[in-house]
Amino acid sequence: VQLQASGGGLVQAGDSLRLSCVASGRTFNRYRSVGWFRQAPGKEHEFVARFWWSAGSTTYADSVKGRFTISRDNARNTVYLQMNSLKVEDTAIYYCAAGSRTILSAATSASGYNQWGQGTLVTVSS
Repeated sequence: VQLQASGGGLVQAGDSLRLSCVASGRTFNRYRSVGWFRQAPGKEHEFVARFWWSAGSTTYADSVKGRFTISRDNARNTVYLQMNSLKVEDTAIYYCAAGSRTILSAATSASGYNQWGQGTLVTVSS
């Protein structure tokens, strides 16, 4: 099973980017939770957004609420993260992650996910 994240790049503050995460070898509907995390230099993984897959419900970190939107295309086995109104503090490597045994109370914790993509770098300049 592989998760392939893409779509990162260098943008200016206020711009938008859309990240994609494609799963190969296993469909996302075999996972309980699928989401995005990010890691800035010298910091721990930070939760960004996630789907509780079967219900289709979403959760966002307070820092991105209203600016980022997680969506999915089941036919393409792809999860997206639309990022609008980007800020300098959004600069990080963004990872998609999937959890086959995630429990709801741990769905915003990196430890709740057992499958990770390689990450895509988002750099926001002022």
